[in-house]
Amino acid sequence: MDVPFVGRGELLTLLGQALDRARTGVPQRVLIEGPAGIGKTALVRRFLALADLPHVLCAAGEEDESGLAFGVLAQLLDDGSRTPGHEEWGDPSAAGADLLDALDKAQGDDGDTVAIAVDDAQWADHPSLKALTFALRRLRADRVVALVVVRDLSDHRMPEGLRRLCTDSDTVHIRLEGLDRCELRLLAGELGLGGLTAQAAARLHAHTAGNPLYARTLLEQGGPGLLDDLERLDATLPAPKPFGSFILARLITCTPETQALVCAASVLGAHCSVTSAAALAGQNDPLPALQQAVSAGLLTERPGDPVIRFPHPLVHAAVYHQLGPLRRAELHLRAAALADDTALALRHRARAAVGPDPGLARELAALGRRLAAAGVWSNAAGQLSSAAELCADRSAYEQLTMEALECRLLAGDVPDVSEAAEKLHAFAASGWRSYLLGRLALFDLDRAEALLRDAWSRCDTASEPALGARIAGQFAALYGSMARGRDMAEWARTARGLAPEATATDMIRYLELAGAGMSGRAAEALPALEHLPHPAVASPVQLEELLGRGTLRQLTDDLLGATRDLTGVLDASHGRAASFRVVTATVLASAEYGVGRWDDSIARCYETVRLAADTDQPHIALYCRVLAALAHSARGAWEAAESQVAVIREYALFGHRNPVVWTALSEAHLARARGSPEQVVAALEPLLALGRRGESEEPGALHWPDLLADAWTSLGAYERAEQALAPYGELAAARGHHGALALVARSRGVLAAARGDTDGAEREFRAAHEHAAYTSVPFERGLLHLAHGQFLRRLGKRTRAGEELRAARDLLLRLDARPDLERCERELAACGLAPGEHAARDASLLTPQELAVARRVAAGLSNRQVARELVISVKTVEYHLGRLYAKLGIDSRTRLAARLADSDGLTESDGLTRGD
Repeated sequence: MDVPFVGRGELLTLLGQALDRARTGVPQRVLIEGPAGIGKTALVRRFLALADLPHVLCAAGEEDESGLAFGVLAQLLDDGSRTPGHEEWGDPSAAGADLLDALDKAQGDDGDTVAIAVDDAQWADHPSLKALTFALRRLRADRVVALVVVRDLSDHRMPEGLRRLCTDSDTVHIRLEGLDRCELRLLAGELGLGGLTAQAAARLHAHTAGNPLYARTLLEQGGPGLLDDLERLDATLPAPKPFGSFILARLITCTPETQALVCAASVLGAHCSVTSAAALAGQNDPLPALQQAVSAGLLTERPGDPVIRFPHPLVHAAVYHQLGPLRRAELHLRAAALADDTALALRHRARAAVGPDPGLARELAALGRRLAAAGVWSNAAGQLSSAAELCADRSAYEQLTMEALECRLLAGDVPDVSEAAEKLHAFAASGWRSYLLGRLALFDLDRAEALLRDAWSRCDTASEPALGARIAGQFAALYGSMARGRDMAEWARTARGLAPEATATDMIRYLELAGAGMSGRAAEALPALEHLPHPAVASPVQLEELLGRGTLRQLTDDLLGATRDLTGVLDASHGRAASFRVVTATVLASAEYGVGRWDDSIARCYETVRLAADTDQPHIALYCRVLAALAHSARGAWEAAESQVAVIREYALFGHRNPVVWTALSEAHLARARGSPEQVVAALEPLLALGRRGESEEPGALHWPDLLADAWTSLGAYERAEQALAPYGELAAARGHHGALALVARSRGVLAAARGDTDGAEREFRAAHEHAAYTSVPFERGLLHLAHGQFLRRLGKRTRAGEELRAARDLLLRLDARPDLERCERELAACGLAPGEHAARDASLLTPQELAVARRVAAGLSNRQVARELVISVKTVEYHLGRLYAKLGIDSRTRLAARLADSDGLTESDGLTRGD
């Protein structure tokens, strides 16, 4: 029996308009919201039927399957015949990249329009919704219309990222209300109950609030006799029978074969293949039974589609729950025997279990732990949670529940940290409990450290090496955020010694190497990493070591070597967790900033901030905002720099050491570029309070003592300037770090000149040049030439001053470092020298995304390769190419490569807003 569809004309028109826009290459997002039974699913089906698109990706959340990681995404990417949630995506961003690829293929070369429909999103698993969000954010010029159907967007089960996306101004929002009186009269006519008067329609509307499901149920249940009652104002209208009873009444009228097929389908889920349902029902020819089930409105099917579905979640629930515990258990056990997938078989056995089942719990726990060891966190959490529910022993239940929580933490799927902590507090005191509470106390460093110490004291590492490795690994991460490099490295080494495969992080080797660098042992650690393979053929551990080597090379002045290492690691890290890619991209962006590739650095920061936001971990890309703030400050893009500083400052309010340090550094560099020594001193005051410890003073990291010394010199506080430089100079000399020594010598030259010590100033400037010859940092070399030229001009040595100033101008011009370039031009003019002839650079020429696409295309990558590397769709790559061709006045990839090679004059807009 076909379900009648009436009304909704305006909404169908709205959806049709969205489809028309999508057909022009403007991707559309549509949120359809409304309570149960209001007709959301019917509206989507009607729209898709009218659209008659060649490619439609459909999926529906199911309450009982919300714990199956990537189950909804599997529906979107497959015909539904595979096991929901069996895919082993380790990360929602990787899964989202696969969805992007599927959309590209569906659009094809002819540019077909594709629809995505996710029904009952409030019941969809979180990893799938995060992957969907990741993909939808990256559609720019794609012919895609995406429909997200949900009862209430504010439902706590909806991920915050998807909620933000669905409330964006570009999203079409449809809120369904009940049918009006005229539409109810049409509904009655479609059901064969003609003659519903306006008065009767008004009473029916008041009685059902226009809810199509309830109204239809009442009309079908009451038949013609209901029409008389609706006409009589004194008649008491019957309440609709419980919906389940109504569905069961339909089921009972069917043949035993049809009943068996429908019941089997309900055990397999809200959707399944016809073949699977028939096998479970013991039928060789299911078509007659399927035809009757479709006619009765119990199942739906589409020609050529091997998947059968229930028309509404309530229909599925009614059929499934009427089975009773005995028959339900029998069907689940039979389904388990038929399953060719271990995880699916165990799931059915768990559904069949009544009460505790220690043996099944052990099997589920073993599978969950295997998945956890493979980094498939979301699916591991589901298996471990199921195992916990089957435990008779309280301690076993708590242990498995804690392991499941750890997996959810690693998957980034713990929406309410306080709720998780409250549940843990009810458990017996143990090393595991304190360890997890320490992980949850991310923004309370002192509490996190105390909890981890308690966990360590409770852990017998001889009998529990895996737990010991987890605690030690978390200590390493904690001390990294506290800039305690030596402790970071030692705890990482301890974790690797206890159980290198069970540290609950895929970055433990990197943490060890980065800790060595932060504590001044970079040069000592590098020789052991000399013979690592190329990143493309490196093992997972070797890839970590290559990331560590790139970091150490940056700290030891080998920025070009660092850039080579880190570029290779990033290219080879597509299968790694998003956190690994964020760290790699951040360190690479830092190296690119150092070697003066500011365009690349800012574009990479833009990509990385967005990736971190997509995985609901914006804090892990915070340093990218620091780098963007520095580059924008040096270019005089004040508004863009200030927006980044504002975000960093918000994180500093939590009291974490790193955001406090980074706020001070970014504010100080911004004040220096603006020529405000007073503000430089004020910005750096928090660093002085921290004392001499950690990466904030380690040569090779972002420098600041020279900034402070220069500011004090400008303010006439010469003794303070010397005091600011002394410890940093001693540490730079001990490390043999030429870049830091060049900074110290330049600042001391400026200080000596201010004191009138011309011989001393000349010696310091000469020493600065000698050290700078070993470096590849063009901005610092430009500032050195500028400072030396200023000193020489004031001595009246115009010829030498001109040489230094022209060298400074060439470097600053290439970087588009406008504030310092303007200072250089004024000095040249004061020397009587004409400013150089150069074209002004247009800072708004290309957006960060356009620049990222341009550089990869110019390097010879195909559109599909660029799409994969930037994790965007092919259509988006084509869109950016079209725009940047028009901006640059070129028409081919060859000319683009020539333009990029010919001039360093392409830059990005002052991107990275607070909302990125």
